Amino acid sequence: MAKSKDPYANQGDNRDTPARQKLVALRQALLRLHKTLLEMERRDYEKIHGVVNAGELFRLVVDDPQFAWLHNISEFVVRIDETLASDQGVAEEDARVPIELARKLFAPTETGDGFQKQYFYAIQRDPAVVMEHAVLARLFNNERPDLEHD
Repeated sequence: MAKSKDPYANQGDNRDTPARQKLVALRQALLRLHKTLLEMERRDYEKIHGVVNAGELFRLVVDDPQFAWLHNISEFVVRIDETLASDQGVAEEDARVPIELARKLFAPTETGDGFQKQYFYAIQRDPAVVMEHAVLARLFNNERPDLEHD
């Protein structure tokens, strides 16, 4: 039986428009960043509460306030997944809008909204987060900022 392709990855055929490739790259970068942030929060949590197994970690990610700020990333990836799984294909606008939103969301600042502050402090605490942020920054730098819609 042939293995079906991951609908959220590049397909290796004519569906892989430049817009779709950009969205897949954003998704992959966000998933890696999310994993890195999750590992950072887990280490911090375990320093205080002791080691947690995978099931306990899942419960913490869903219910514990320490992990709540990471829900923004999960929700962002779900929206991208919905676009990638669409039968309509990915138009340039379908990639431009999420990239612009991500550019704003992942602008770490001490004075930003709750997520931006948490993200700022995460970058200060963990070199692995810095590395994943650099991947996102390169992705953003490859896209012209949408000055008309700011």
